[in-house]
Amino acid sequence: MSNKVRILWADDEIDHLKPQIMFLERKDYEVVGVTNGHDAIDLYQEEKFDIVLLDESMPGLTGLETLRELKNINQLTPIVMITKNEEEDLMEDAIGSQIADYLIKPVKPQQILLTLKKLLDNKRLVSEKTNSAYQQEFNRLFSKISMGLDYNEWMEVYKQLTFWELELEKTEGNEMQEVFNMQKNEANNEFVRYLMRNYTDWIQEKKDGPTFAHTLFDDKVFPALSKEKTNVLVVVDNLRYDQWKIIEPIIAEYFEPEEESMFYSILPTATQYARNAIFAGLTPAEIAKRMPKYWKNDHDEGGKNMYEEELLMDQLSRKSKNIRASYTKVVNHNAGRNLVENVTNMHDYDLNVIVYNFVDMLSHARTEMEVLKELASDENAYRSITRSWFEHSPLFEALKKLAEKPVNLMITTDHGTMRVQYPIKVVGDRNTTTNLRYKHGKNLNYNSKEVYEIRKPAEAGLPAPHVSSSYIFSKNTDFFVYPNNYNHYVKYYKDTFQHGGISLEEVIIPFVKLRSK
Repeated sequence: MSNKVRILWADDEIDHLKPQIMFLERKDYEVVGVTNGHDAIDLYQEEKFDIVLLDESMPGLTGLETLRELKNINQLTPIVMITKNEEEDLMEDAIGSQIADYLIKPVKPQQILLTLKKLLDNKRLVSEKTNSAYQQEFNRLFSKISMGLDYNEWMEVYKQLTFWELELEKTEGNEMQEVFNMQKNEANNEFVRYLMRNYTDWIQEKKDGPTFAHTLFDDKVFPALSKEKTNVLVVVDNLRYDQWKIIEPIIAEYFEPEEESMFYSILPTATQYARNAIFAGLTPAEIAKRMPKYWKNDHDEGGKNMYEEELLMDQLSRKSKNIRASYTKVVNHNAGRNLVENVTNMHDYDLNVIVYNFVDMLSHARTEMEVLKELASDENAYRSITRSWFEHSPLFEALKKLAEKPVNLMITTDHGTMRVQYPIKVVGDRNTTTNLRYKHGKNLNYNSKEVYEIRKPAEAGLPAPHVSSSYIFSKNTDFFVYPNNYNHYVKYYKDTFQHGGISLEEVIIPFVKLRSK
């Protein structure tokens, strides 16, 4: 059987197209020509074709009528409409009938060849070009990662790695993907070492450091507020930079980007620490000291993020910001519907904060539900679920409503997440925290080479529930497992998305500023 691409070309002047047909045959395409729509339909039913070239103006059945009949037989084969007619309504009718492309006569052979390449060889050509481009970029990225970067350069490297991850995702084959995974793993190892060398000095302001969760309002939110527009800050819990890039095109239909920047979450990269720090404008240790009624340690009973609104209002008052603010938290579908119904009231406030918890619920639910383990088996699938959720979410519906008026929109998060791979044994007493990516307690037993340890929590801006409390953090794709029932829990948690530790994905997170169109 021939492996040639088979083209069905229907045109009442097919005999006049011999030069184009001979050109395509020299390029190793097989062209079958017919002079009318009826013959095209009969042949299309009997034989397999890879693509159809269809003249719009033929005696008997018109091109559009033939197109509809062909689509009824097989929706998947691409059909290219060729016409002398340049009227806009005809083009719109053809496009609405799901043609793959539209060419205006007289058509040159190279035009047809380009269309065939675009429609039939697109994925292969994109794969080859992307793989080749990444191969060229590989050495440059490798040199950057190895040369010792500052915190701004690490943000740029993470952006570049995410770009290539999303580009390689579109390609065929996995050879280059494996090379990329090795490079990203090495980048994460270098980033972990960099963060460990600098973190406590940054927190104590002994050296210049990045914007952190507890300085986000001062560094990015307050300077971005507009007096002429409604200001909306959306904090989507657990939103990684790559997940933002996936939902960005959806938002771009209603909002124009003004600035895409990044900042660093704090350790632990967990909601109760990072998000409380964002709204308080304080480190967790400062919150626990200044406002103990608003802080709960890991082993305390009750919700750990119950006072975000109070922390936000305290920050605004403490910093003498004359701002009328609203706070909305969405943790379930009913709250999401309430957000949509009341979103227009936000135009009455100077600053509106929306906290949306879906992504965090997804990452936690994934460890509990087998169906989600199937749906979000890797980063690509995890991003896909995020996109699907956002596209149909009350949050997006609310943002579309807001976009009807001038709006200054900021989108950010409190931390990212990491798909864990390698178990690290840790022993602790019954008061030790249960998080897989960080632990703190009085009697932790571990291999110090395998973790980042902070023996003096105050140096990292962390509260110490006990005098002898210390913190440990997992690195890159590691996760903590107790020796008891070790193999069961390794199998249960491996390849799940967790947060609290140190990785590019968890620490370096997006802050995006947009305006309604």
